Amino acid sequence: MLKELGDSYNKNLGWRALVKGPFTKVTIRKISMRAGRFVRQLQGYRAFIPAPLPPKPPLDLDGEMLRLLSDADRALGRLDGVTSILPNPDLFLAMYVRHEAVLSSQIEGTQSTLEDILQYQVDEKVRDLPKDVDEVVNYVDAMNYGLDRLKRLPLSKRLIREIHARLLKGTRGGDKTPGEFRRTQNWIGEPDCRDLDTAVFVPPPVHEMHAALDNLEAFLHDRESLPVLIHCALAHAQFETIHPFIDGNGRVGRLLITFLLYQREILQRPLLYLSYYLKARRTEYYDRLMAVRTRGDWEGWVKFFLRGVFEVSQSATKTARAILSLREQHRQLVESPRLLDYLFEQPIVSVKLVQKHLACTYPTAKKQIKQFVEWRLLREITGHERNQRYRYDPYLALFESPGFAAVPTPDENEPIQVTRTGSPKRRTSGRESRAHQARARRGSR
Repeated sequence: MLKELGDSYNKNLGWRALVKGPFTKVTIRKISMRAGRFVRQLQGYRAFIPAPLPPKPPLDLDGEMLRLLSDADRALGRLDGVTSILPNPDLFLAMYVRHEAVLSSQIEGTQSTLEDILQYQVDEKVRDLPKDVDEVVNYVDAMNYGLDRLKRLPLSKRLIREIHARLLKGTRGGDKTPGEFRRTQNWIGEPDCRDLDTAVFVPPPVHEMHAALDNLEAFLHDRESLPVLIHCALAHAQFETIHPFIDGNGRVGRLLITFLLYQREILQRPLLYLSYYLKARRTEYYDRLMAVRTRGDWEGWVKFFLRGVFEVSQSATKTARAILSLREQHRQLVESPRLLDYLFEQPIVSVKLVQKHLACTYPTAKKQIKQFVEWRLLREITGHERNQRYRYDPYLALFESPGFAAVPTPDENEPIQVTRTGSPKRRTSGRESRAHQARARRGSR
């Protein structure tokens, strides 16, 4: 039985690459505890206590890992380099940030699209927008805030709390202690999971959580031990395992990836959309994180992460070059390059927005928009006589094409894990369990 288990793991996850010598119960136990251990609490449930980073035994940098790392490094370098050929990268940055916000939030089950966000930013009173649009707008704000703060403050527990506060401000998670680490036990499970007994995963209890966060903070400041992309992969997985907030852990964890790459000067601007890759492979994303906790399979997670960096970097680079080509084509058509540049930053506009941005009269703004409509650069999208809005179709098409950012709409069969909290004093059943469910807080995204 033991030999069969060893052979199976060697085939699928590479135990022999991690620990040399014959398989024994001690060997298997050592590997299974590599990322941490499950500890039964007084209330009867088992919580996971993560081991400090970096992993022990160290990562096995086998041939496949080194190849994936090399490919990802080169692709990321090309993506960063393409910003040097863009005439004004900041014009396009807003769209990249919005798109990552949409994708990261969709992983957690939100319904808002890129166009919803753009419509909202033109007029917050627009009807028929999803109720969760403000969550995605907050994500944009949190990313911009974090990138600015990193110029003065290192990535730390303090900054993570600040980012969390911006993320949840004024949303349905606004009652879940924004900007504060949790003070109660939480757990992760399917949407109908209401107690710890049926949870998929229980993060560390509060006192262990703080110790794990201290270690993670020290690891975030470690610039010597590991290559940057592997460092990012480990930090993200560890944060997700610690799950230090009542709500918003997934989104904060994915923001950490961007912040680390920016802090380490791997990316001059946040152009990497890893959430596209993670959303398209959401089931594997969850499974890889769980394999780290239950089997110590750090290698499987890191390879999955590096493949994502490679794929998304290639796609984002292609889109950046297409943006440059589109801009050059359209600059030959228009008489107002200022309005064209504004459309790359804000591709859905109203006459009032254009008037304000160009500092011109209302009739002048309306005339310029009319010209863009005649050139088929803008399209009116409301069908109304008043309060019209116009869409820069050729530009938005680049973010909606199958080559980049074409994320499938949320599939009702696709698993969405939610975080819940409570005060698990003892196991419950029957009527007590139903009462406990009624008291349980709503699941987080």
